[in-house]
Amino acid sequence: MLTIDETHGQVMVSGPDGKARVHAMDTPEAFEAVSAAWLRCGWDVKYVYGFTWMGRPIIQLPEDMIRIQELIWRLQPDVIVETGVAHGGSLVFYASLFAAMQRGRVIGVDIEIRPHNRTAIEAHPMASRITLVEGSSIAPATVAVVCAQIKPGETVLVILDSNHSRDHVAAELELYAPLVSAESYIVACDGIMAQVAGAPRTAPDWTWNNPLSAVEDFLSGTTEFVLEEPGFAFNEGRVRDRVTYWPKCFLKRVAGTAP
Repeated sequence: MLTIDETHGQVMVSGPDGKARVHAMDTPEAFEAVSAAWLRCGWDVKYVYGFTWMGRPIIQLPEDMIRIQELIWRLQPDVIVETGVAHGGSLVFYASLFAAMQRGRVIGVDIEIRPHNRTAIEAHPMASRITLVEGSSIAPATVAVVCAQIKPGETVLVILDSNHSRDHVAAELELYAPLVSAESYIVACDGIMAQVAGAPRTAPDWTWNNPLSAVEDFLSGTTEFVLEEPGFAFNEGRVRDRVTYWPKCFLKRVAGTAP
């Protein structure tokens, strides 16, 4: 249970052991506790369904977009491969970053790109930097089409944001990890599923049937990737961790080379 006492500047957290821990409002511990409750409340009210980027619905937590922007700026990739298109907002977001950097392009993969979304994406000012691939992200034919779009020596960042079941994400990790350049990342989105299991719009099996389970399985079977959180590019505050829908999402390639 969480109690926020603004009058006295305190946050009280009651743990599973029944003991209450009181944190001053200006501590990282208080911020983390309140942020966890805010994420759950935001999930319940569909907070992320209220944003667009350059006119396209993005359906992402704003902090996640700012943080991935920091990584993209640091990596300066040539290609971002994103599984999951939906309305195309995140594709447009990445393409706009590339336009600002005067480099790069985005490949978006989805099992179904609805005609009205395809029309809007292809008519968008960022369309020249976006390639759409329709098909299951784990179908060999789809992966082959994506691979054919990548030139030798290009720096590639992969973002997995399609079907978030454990088995699907596990298959995507195996299929798309070989595309990731040395020192680049594969990003497995929406691990928050494990955190909000039991909330509205969830399923009982989300406690294990989620991207985090797939990440754990993947890392246990490879030495080429490690779970490595990119450090904050700038932080003069006391916040220690991201407030995110994407916990434990950043898998960095530390060995091997992409073809």
